Amino acid sequence: MILLVFVANAQIDTISKEKIKEKEKFHSPKTATLLAIIPGAGQAYNRKYWKMPIVYATMGTCIYFSISNQQQFKRFKNAYMARDNGEHDEFYGILSKEALMNNMDRNRKIRDYTLAGAVLLYALQIVDANVDAHLFYFDVGDNLSANFYPQTFNSIYTRTPILGVGCTLNF
Repeated sequence: MILLVFVANAQIDTISKEKIKEKEKFHSPKTATLLAIIPGAGQAYNRKYWKMPIVYATMGTCIYFSISNQQQFKRFKNAYMARDNGEHDEFYGILSKEALMNNMDRNRKIRDYTLAGAVLLYALQIVDANVDAHLFYFDVGDNLSANFYPQTFNSIYTRTPILGVGCTLNF
């Protein structure tokens, strides 16, 4: 059994509450969240411009693959319906009726998963904008450190020593 213990030391900055409230008036998490309804706008508000291409690329990729799989689904569906009516289709002699159905199901499933991923990524970029706005004035100084060291503990059940890892965080 390995235990992990964290000991945190915090250094409080001497900024008064009035100054913090004054700063928060200019950079509001609520505004960042509302702006994030438009993909990338919350990141721009938080001045995290490097995240905007990531947001647009992921959303664009999901939309592209959704549209592509929808087109393939329609293609196989039209071929399946034509075969049902006794007509020749573009896959006649290449794919059986069951293979057409399997391809329809596969493309529908991929389309649905891709749309679900797009919705998840959309929600994630809103959450990211909100968290970035909350941490906008967070001081990331040079005093941040983490120290890991081996440590032994006594088990409360067997009263034998247990090897663990201790960690000290300074911020």
